[in-house]
This record gives sequence, structure tokens and C-alpha cells, in this order.
Amino acid sequence: MADAQVDGIGGWVVDVIGSIGELGVGLLIALENVVPPIPSEVILPFAGFSASQGRISLVGAWVAATVGSLVGAWILYGVGAFIAYERLHGLASKRWFLLFNTEDLHRGERFFDRHGSKVVLFARFVPLLRSVVSVPAGVVRMPLLRFSALTALGSGIWNALFLYAGYTLGGQWERVEAWMGPVSTTVVVLVAAAFALLVVRQVKIRT
Repeated sequence: MADAQVDGIGGWVVDVIGSIGELGVGLLIALENVVPPIPSEVILPFAGFSASQGRISLVGAWVAATVGSLVGAWILYGVGAFIAYERLHGLASKRWFLLFNTEDLHRGERFFDRHGSKVVLFARFVPLLRSVVSVPAGVVRMPLLRFSALTALGSGIWNALFLYAGYTLGGQWERVEAWMGPVSTTVVVLVAAAFALLVVRQVKIRT
């Protein structure tokens, strides 16, 4: 498959990686963590394919992707730390704030205190959630070293799987996107539905 045949987001990914190699992989993955609609399911398989063609190093692409995952996660962790639990508590007490109330917030904090490490690790394998999970980790101020280690472990495994898929599939790397696309869409729909249910529940509680 020639690079010129790739259109849309895939074509942009091809151009970036083709221009700046492993650095492009890291930058794209960092951006993907902050802007989830840019899917790693496109970035990583093509990077693996490029490595199979000798254009970039497979190990270098994995290192860059994992560092990029960390950088993106740190940005969102910082957003959560800036928001802070105290600010959320103030918002949750307002009648017009329809995402959750103070009881929900306390319950979420207790859950994250008990299970936060598992949530941060395993969310790295779920489209969209692997980005979102960094925010509550920052809100509850999970120790940064633990957060970073769990993020690096989960992201490192995820990145290795998709890089290897692209490396072994060669010119058919887009089959990974075709398979993961419906999965990612399903996750987004489920998250949107959960968000809508939260709002409806809060409206009923507060009226």
C-alpha cells in the first residue's frame, strides 16, 4: 500500500511520521491522550508498518509512544490537580450543577482511594477512558510517581501490541483501524449515554 493512498486522519499520521519519524510517533500519541478523537489505533499500526519497512526503529517508536503517553497523561493529571477536589465539592453543592452531587463526589473519592491504581492501569486499554482517567487521578492527587509508573506500564503494553500488529500486518495495517473503529465508537456512545443518565438522575434528585 502506498502512503499516497491513505486519506483523512490516517493520511495526516502518515505525513507526520514520514517527516519526523519516531519523534512524530511520540508527539502524535501525546496529542492523542489530550485529544482522544485522534486515535492511537491509527497512529501505532502505521508506525509499526513504517518500522517493518526500515523507515523508523520499532523499539524507538515504542519508547517515543510510551513517553508521549506519559506526557499527555501528565497534562490531564495537571488539569485535574488544578480543578482540585475542593473546587469540585463547591460545584457539586450547587443546584444548577447536574453532573453529580456532594454524595456522589464523596463516593467517587472513596472508590478511587481504594481502587485508583487498578483504574488507572486498566483504563489504559480502553479507548477514550485511557485519557479521561488522568483527570480524576489529578483531582484526588494520586502520588505522581505511582500514577506515572501505572501509566507507563499500561500504555507500554497497549503501544507494544498495536505497534507489533502494524509491524506484522505490513501494508494491511489499516485492518487494525477497521477492527478497532467500531469498538472505539461503542465506548464513546456508552460514555455519552452514561453522561446523559447522570444529568437526568441529577435533574430528578434536585427537582
